[in-house]
Amino acid sequence: MTQIRIHGRGGQGVVTAAELIAMAAFFDGKEAQAFPSFGVERTGAPIEAFARIDNKPIRTREHIYQPDILIIQDSTLLGTIDVTKGCGKSTKVIVNSAKDITDLKIDLPIKNIFILDATAIALEKIGRNIVNTVILGALSRSTGIITLKSLKKAIEQKFAQKGKKIINKNIGAIEKAYNT
Repeated sequence: MTQIRIHGRGGQGVVTAAELIAMAAFFDGKEAQAFPSFGVERTGAPIEAFARIDNKPIRTREHIYQPDILIIQDSTLLGTIDVTKGCGKSTKVIVNSAKDITDLKIDLPIKNIFILDATAIALEKIGRNIVNTVILGALSRSTGIITLKSLKKAIEQKFAQKGKKIINKNIGAIEKAYNT
């Protein structure tokens, strides 16, 4: 089973990112689940969401304490909360940041850290600083846990009521992230 923990701030689409991961995994023929960790969070407050992917049914429903993949949608969280808690030396980390890897304070092997300026791509392709779909393009490329084809299908389904224009912007964003 592959366990994914996503950190971000309220309003950044953290929960939607987890849902899209699970949908894409399902389209890839895998079992999946996604769920948020909610409290009294509000826009801008640190939040978490989780996703699990496996080839067999997933029975556990607990939070993910030792992720195989860690997604950090907002790098300012690195100095605020312990986002790497429970991560091991093999945990793959995807960080939204314009900074160099040496400027980020992540005490994990550099070879497992993938940095992408998802904010710049979101502003260019979507026109707003919502990085959840962008960072999923990076997830697909750097881990192979979900395919780009299935991620596109998940976006089309999840955003169907938002219209073709929003869908196309998000697909353009994930394609750019995937190819960066």
